[in-house]
Amino acid sequence: MDSLGYNCFVDRDKMEAAIQDLGPKELSCTELPELKQLARQGYWARSHALRGKVYQRLIRDIPCRTVTPDASVYSDIVGKIVGKHSASSLPLPEFVDNTQVPSYCLNARGEGAVRKILLCIANQFPDVSFCPALPAVVALLLHYSADEAECFEKACRILACNEPGRKLVDQSFLAFESSCMTFGDLVNKYCQAAHKLMVAVSEDVLQVYADWQRWLFGELPLSHFARVFDVFLVEGYKVLYRVALAILKFFHKVRAGQPLESDNVKQDIREFVKDIAKTVSPEKLLEKAFAIRLFSRKEIQLLQMANEKALKQKGITVKQKRQFVHLAVHAENFRSEIVSVKEMRDIWSWVPERFALCQPLLLFSSLQHGYSLTRFYFQCEGHEPTLLLIKTTQKEVCGAYLSTDWSERHKFGGKLGFFGTGECFVFRLQPEVQRYEWVVIRHPELTKPTSLMSSETTSAPATLSHPVSSDPSDRLSPFLATRHFNLPSKTESMFMAGGSDCLIIGGGGGQALYIDGDLNRGRTGHCDTFNNQPLCSENFLIAAIEAWGFQDPDTQ
Repeated sequence: MDSLGYNCFVDRDKMEAAIQDLGPKELSCTELPELKQLARQGYWARSHALRGKVYQRLIRDIPCRTVTPDASVYSDIVGKIVGKHSASSLPLPEFVDNTQVPSYCLNARGEGAVRKILLCIANQFPDVSFCPALPAVVALLLHYSADEAECFEKACRILACNEPGRKLVDQSFLAFESSCMTFGDLVNKYCQAAHKLMVAVSEDVLQVYADWQRWLFGELPLSHFARVFDVFLVEGYKVLYRVALAILKFFHKVRAGQPLESDNVKQDIREFVKDIAKTVSPEKLLEKAFAIRLFSRKEIQLLQMANEKALKQKGITVKQKRQFVHLAVHAENFRSEIVSVKEMRDIWSWVPERFALCQPLLLFSSLQHGYSLTRFYFQCEGHEPTLLLIKTTQKEVCGAYLSTDWSERHKFGGKLGFFGTGECFVFRLQPEVQRYEWVVIRHPELTKPTSLMSSETTSAPATLSHPVSSDPSDRLSPFLATRHFNLPSKTESMFMAGGSDCLIIGGGGGQALYIDGDLNRGRTGHCDTFNNQPLCSENFLIAAIEAWGFQDPDTQ
């Protein structure tokens, strides 16, 4: 590489147009907090030579398997693998899933070198079965490597990372698909306005979110992708979620209220990302990304594990078995006395993605089973999660998504006790649509370490009890379970409670929903758990009530 950091694989003119090079600098810091700050600030982003040195150092420090292919291995195998083929005509490994190799600022020689490196990686990593992000990673690294062998070694170290709890790139279809589902869950919680738009304009919102890695690894221009990669090497996988969420927020801001350019929102987002430099600088993109107050890495890992478990249970582990399950509720077999097909689709778009793989199953209907709370419990027990729908005599419609089996109420020895997890939420559909999630989602500062109050707030009913959670460790929905948090008040975790004479959704300072034992009357108001407004008239009469379960399509 020359003094400015260019190599023989880079088109110098394109590179200078994409990223202005202001000359080399030195980097002397070694402490992680300072590296994080410098990466976010773009300290080495305007020096090609320095960025190359920083990448070399950061990737060299990645803990790897004992036997990890290095530059010498590449030199030994490349001739045998490539043979007499022209580099530009080399086939791509199957695990990249027909992903286009982004050229960024590479010249023809560089584009051919990427193909050679990918084939050599496939030779050395037979356990990598699905990794569509890899072409973009190799193409980027080649801009900042002295030669093909060095780029190969860097990519191998990223793949061979074995630090516990640290993931850099997805290397199997199961990991990739669960990451897509996790991203959909995060959109649902942190980009609600954009999510609402996606639901309105797309046939299948799950497939829109399944495209999220393509936005980053392929569609982003080099100026933006390199800045994201700078921070990613220092801070890890969570950065990718942040940036993709920021992209969706910017897309919504630009396109909200405007007609989409096509009937394919996936393509619209791709085009927006390709041209993102026209509206959003790399600095603004990262600023927006880090302004999103996501939960901890641990919580996101728990969600990822839950999504992987759901996929495994459905046998979705390799691409050949991929099942495209649409959010759309099929009109021909869906019947409800309370909501339309369109309204049920909207509700389905709110539930965690591992359950959006399922179809709605009617468990209880007051018009079929009568107005009896005992019968309600009988019909719903054994199902987790469930969806509660209520229609009032004033034609108002509201309800709740309930994460936990109603049989949990038996653990309180006849007393009224709260249970459930932070995935519960309440909503109204008529006269207007509004969803209210757990207050901790909007105010994560509540999770800061603090001792729990020694006594319940005076607003909580005197008969309620709060034993220490005994949720089994293999529960399918550990994400946001209250046992993972140390909250300043237990009122933030009053999700659902049931007794012989009433059921309650949300507590603390009031109740989001209260239904009497005859399923005839109810009331709604503000509660601390969801910080919600009344879901309908504060005191209401029930015209109909339904409970829905989530049925695996394979069991239908």
